[in-house]
Amino acid sequence: QAATLDRELQPAAIADRAWVQFTERLLAAAIGAASARLVLTSVLRGSGMELGEVVAVLDEAGQELRFNREILSTTLENISAGVSVVDPDMRLVAWNRRYQEMFGYPLGMLYLGRPVADLIRYNAERGELGEGDRVQQVAKRMKYMRAGSPHVFERVRSDGTVIEMRGQSLPGGGYVTSYNDITDFKRAENALLEANENLEQRVAERSREAEAAQQSKTRFLAAISHDVLQPLNAARLFTSALRDSDQAGEQQHLAERIDASLRAAEELLDGLLDVSRLDAGGMQTELSDFDVAELLRELAAQYAPVAAGRGLDLRVHARALPVRSDRHLLRRVLQNLIANALRYTRQGRIVLGARQRGDSVELQVWDTGPGIPEHHMRQIFQEFHRYQQPFDWGERGLGLGLSICQSISRLLDHALDARSLVGHGSMFSITVPRAAAASAIARVPPMPAADSLAGLRVLCVDNDEEILDGMRALLGRWQVEVITAASVDEALRKIDAAPVVMLVDFHLHDRLDGLEMLDALRLASATPIAGALLTADGRAELKQQARDRGYHLLTKPVKPASLRAFLAAHHSVIATES
Repeated sequence: QAATLDRELQPAAIADRAWVQFTERLLAAAIGAASARLVLTSVLRGSGMELGEVVAVLDEAGQELRFNREILSTTLENISAGVSVVDPDMRLVAWNRRYQEMFGYPLGMLYLGRPVADLIRYNAERGELGEGDRVQQVAKRMKYMRAGSPHVFERVRSDGTVIEMRGQSLPGGGYVTSYNDITDFKRAENALLEANENLEQRVAERSREAEAAQQSKTRFLAAISHDVLQPLNAARLFTSALRDSDQAGEQQHLAERIDASLRAAEELLDGLLDVSRLDAGGMQTELSDFDVAELLRELAAQYAPVAAGRGLDLRVHARALPVRSDRHLLRRVLQNLIANALRYTRQGRIVLGARQRGDSVELQVWDTGPGIPEHHMRQIFQEFHRYQQPFDWGERGLGLGLSICQSISRLLDHALDARSLVGHGSMFSITVPRAAAASAIARVPPMPAADSLAGLRVLCVDNDEEILDGMRALLGRWQVEVITAASVDEALRKIDAAPVVMLVDFHLHDRLDGLEMLDALRLASATPIAGALLTADGRAELKQQARDRGYHLLTKPVKPASLRAFLAAHHSVIATES
């Protein structure tokens, strides 16, 4: 013990204060502090101790030992864990009642000096250690204890309870093990795991249901696009034929009013379908580089007759500026902005412009309408919101145009803005990134003038007789030679008539769809033949499929101007080649 003071004990030396305090601590650990102090005082004074004093010292030491033992015993008996202690010889020297109850040891089985191997063997024979060789099970556990290896182990007992065992070696040799019943904790843990698994399963089920609903909604949109817009498409063809006829006076006026009403109905349906596609995530972007001035001029040409009919001046102020965006979706945004300006402007003008803003281009639509109060500006982009009724142009919107513009602009990651001054007008704009290089612009062929289509031979394939009648009426007014077919077999029989252009509906309700029909007709034709797919299905993948196969795509209801432009382009190609 003297080594702890880093000093060597000399038999003839006089003990100093440090030695005395050290000795007192050692005696106190054995016989108590008071007895140790009494013994040392007697020694230092050189006086001997009477028998009574010795008895008193020993009695006090005994009392303190009994007190410490009682504290230890009380502590062990009142803790929730079972505890067992073995000495360096692996014999039982201490345990508590909870340990005995936990393992159900018979009365008298636990006693001081009992080899712990007997207890382990007893538990193994009762199946408490699980499956396996009993001898090996005992040897394995004895090996851990002799080595003093700490361990934590969970054991599921035959009655379903779960015991957590923690073993730890003692400083002077020996081993102490605690046993905790963690059955409730494991049940709660398993319940939580099961709840998480059930939650994940429910989330997966809801995801599958949502996906199925999304697919159903997509199929519904495709169906409604075809079934609802099909008769509208036929009506537009008939009214266009009437307007191109030699009718005059009241009949011509009625044809124009019917066409305006059908156009308004088409815009309403297009708006509803756009909202549904945006909600369903059915709109996908196809980025390309193009000239915005060219796009604005196309839109001005499209809306100029409408503006002129309302006494409005429609102008374009834009120079050639290359931008990168989805041309079709950007055109849709600008169409809505222009239509909105036309709807609410009674007199004055509408100006389409493009201004460079650093690395971006701001496309603007100005009008001289009534303007919008400041407190309404945040609401105008909400669905079904209209600040005021439009003028009586024969149109009735649903208040979806600006909401669609905002949704598309977010899809394209373009900034949409609006400024207005009551009594002076409004300006709506969308900001588009500039293209990297002007040379990369994919130019769109200019819309041909109203050239004669006389002599152009066109094969129209549609299972709807009204559509075919409408095509015959409209194309006949354009002096086109029309060949019609209502089925795949009829179309293949009439391909010998050597048409120059094919117009094929996508939903034929036949053994082939429109794209497959175009492929079959092209293979059967003895001469090169151009093709256009007519559909109300606006899916980006369908457009890409048509483009990859070399076909044009016309969206239903087919706009007569777009149809004529397509036919004129191919008629001029044939005329040039011949």
